Amino acid sequence: MILTLAIIRGFKQEIREKIRGFSGDMMVVKYDLNNSYENSPFKNDSVFLKKALSNSSILKVMPFATKPGIIKANSEIEGVLLKGVDKTYDWTFFKKSLLSGNVLNFTDSTDVKKQLLISQTIANSLKLKVGDKIIMYFVQEPLRRRPFVIKGIFSFGIEDVDKSYVIGDMSLITRLNNWNSDEIGGYEIKTNNFNQLSQTEETVNGLLPNKLKAYTVIDTYPAIFSWLDLLDGNVNVVLGLMIIVAVINMISALLIMILERTNLIGIIKAMGASNWVIQKIFLYNAIYLIALGMLFGNIFGLGIGFLQQQTHFLTLSEASYYMNFVPIQFDLFDWLYVNIGTAIICTLVMLGPSMLVTKITPVKAIRFK
Repeated sequence: MILTLAIIRGFKQEIREKIRGFSGDMMVVKYDLNNSYENSPFKNDSVFLKKALSNSSILKVMPFATKPGIIKANSEIEGVLLKGVDKTYDWTFFKKSLLSGNVLNFTDSTDVKKQLLISQTIANSLKLKVGDKIIMYFVQEPLRRRPFVIKGIFSFGIEDVDKSYVIGDMSLITRLNNWNSDEIGGYEIKTNNFNQLSQTEETVNGLLPNKLKAYTVIDTYPAIFSWLDLLDGNVNVVLGLMIIVAVINMISALLIMILERTNLIGIIKAMGASNWVIQKIFLYNAIYLIALGMLFGNIFGLGIGFLQQQTHFLTLSEASYYMNFVPIQFDLFDWLYVNIGTAIICTLVMLGPSMLVTKITPVKAIRFK
């Protein structure tokens, strides 16, 4: 049970952090009927930025823009979505996901327009590596083509991201779309507390003008977060089955102990011991077994968990599970609930089998073989 809770909590945390690392916690875009991959532009609002960053629940606000394109390289073609960012972008999570190369360097405003980050999935499909030169085509009137150099290769392990997105300079998208220099496609917002995301969303929408609206990462990736919520139901089923197995084993053990000592019970009763005194003897023995089992269970569960955290020796298929190792995240309250709950439930269910002592009569018990 300890490992079950730690793995599920770690799995949900790992997936959530991957998505948050790429898309932020919220996205502010123009509120219109535009359902395309290309954002509707609006002016970068310095008043909103000041108000948002003064709120303690908001950590960062970063402008971005997206534009679909087609990469042609090594006689291969791949449709992608260019996500443009500027020098204020937080690269913390990207640096952890980089397999080779580096993030965009905004020191040279001209050179950065030619730099591109691609995923390992796209790199494999187009047979590309860091330093390779490519051409990206943007389907518009007239058709635009731009040369790029692969600056870095990343892997998030999330198919929706790795198969579609490449990262470049936002000012290039501004020029391609003939936007004004102060226009952007949206804001990417990171918050201090993901558990208070809905409250922060209300706060942000209260600061925005009517033409803009904030959407949470849960709204952007509803299928993934719905799937993660379903895992809680699976945990309850698994824990319930484990409790049932533990209870059946403990009841069986206690019944066997009582039946094996029927003669002893009869002798003790004949000497004047009450049913409750004899029951307590078996209950104390059962509690001892429960405590011993919990001790070894904690040593095994916590030991395997800490070992996995340090070595990642249990691996997964990244294509199926979004990560290449079994994630572990321990929580003090989970550990307390499991131990206290197991001790209470197993102890209470022992009262029933111990009542068998009251059915044993001294005369028949002493003659029992």
